Amino acid sequence: MVLLFDTNAVLDYILVRYPQYNDMVQLVGLCHKFKVKSYIAFHSVSIIWYNLRHNVPLSDRRKLLMGVASLFEITSATHPAVVDAMRNENFPDFEDCLQEKCALNVNADYIVTSNVKDFAASKVPAVTPAEMVEIINNS
Repeated sequence: MVLLFDTNAVLDYILVRYPQYNDMVQLVGLCHKFKVKSYIAFHSVSIIWYNLRHNVPLSDRRKLLMGVASLFEITSATHPAVVDAMRNENFPDFEDCLQEKCALNVNADYIVTSNVKDFAASKVPAVTPAEMVEIINNS
């Protein structure tokens, strides 16, 4: 199984944002236990950095991001995929469309996100962390 984790799910995990935090802790553990291939999009790294800038000192931000990079492999999208995302009017949020392009790049089975509704146009199904825990437990 291959998963791409949306930025918000990773932020829920590293910022201990409830109630999603508990599901993410469980999911990260299951991914490790069952050797699930887990990715984050390249642009998620800068978004996470940006979100941490006011509350987390620089050296701690680097450590947190290194921890994220040890849990999730970082993937990207090709130039044509990014241009296609720019043209894609089915996604109201460009960043979410980039998530989908990165998921397609790694042949992800699912995008794990706290905002499933934002991926209604996605070719890769989006699920919440809780739904993904259930899927893994039932497979």
